[in-house]
Amino acid sequence: MPASELTLQLLGGPSGGPAGGLSGGAAGSLSGGEQAAELEALHAEVYRTLPYAGDLDPGRLAGRFGVQCRQPGFVLAVARSGGYLIGCATGLPLRPSTSWWRGLTAPLADDVTAEPPGRTFALLELMVLASWRRQGIGRSLHDLILSARPEERATLVVPQGAAAAQAAFQRWGWRKVARTRSPSPQARACDLLVLDLGEDAGPADDLPALPAPDQRGDH
Repeated sequence: MPASELTLQLLGGPSGGPAGGLSGGAAGSLSGGEQAAELEALHAEVYRTLPYAGDLDPGRLAGRFGVQCRQPGFVLAVARSGGYLIGCATGLPLRPSTSWWRGLTAPLADDVTAEPPGRTFALLELMVLASWRRQGIGRSLHDLILSARPEERATLVVPQGAAAAQAAFQRWGWRKVARTRSPSPQARACDLLVLDLGEDAGPADDLPALPAPDQRGDH
């Protein structure tokens, strides 16, 4: 597909207000049922063929999105072709009371887990339809949602079995700092990664999806 037919948009921003030339506040722009339905359909299609899809409950996505988009600083980056949603990324800043750093296989130092206001941005989802991968769209969404972030670092969780995502994030400068405990025998453990913001990332490529099965609690 020609690049001219691909559009990227950022809804919400570091202050929680409009970004990317869009009008309306973040919650007002993001919480519509049509948008949630689009994201739910994208999520279901992306995860349908992934080996770790059994750990995820597609039915929870709409409700989770409805809660997340009302939290301060929530950001949604979308990629469209001809108006059709082909990829997205979501994230928000961690709160001082976050449970993000709990439930790990080994404790981290206090200076790692301390969350003064504005320290860490959590990248919650990053996904691109299979037919649009390996065109740099995932990397473009990644860079768009992290661009101009005021936080000093970003964090995400990715299943151990997501080899393509693991490799891509490593190339983009992310580093593993911990591993989560599996909430049940059926669930996969995840690696918790961190990226120092402001550093130059590696070469552009793409990845299937960044799933966050437990989304690390209430952020």
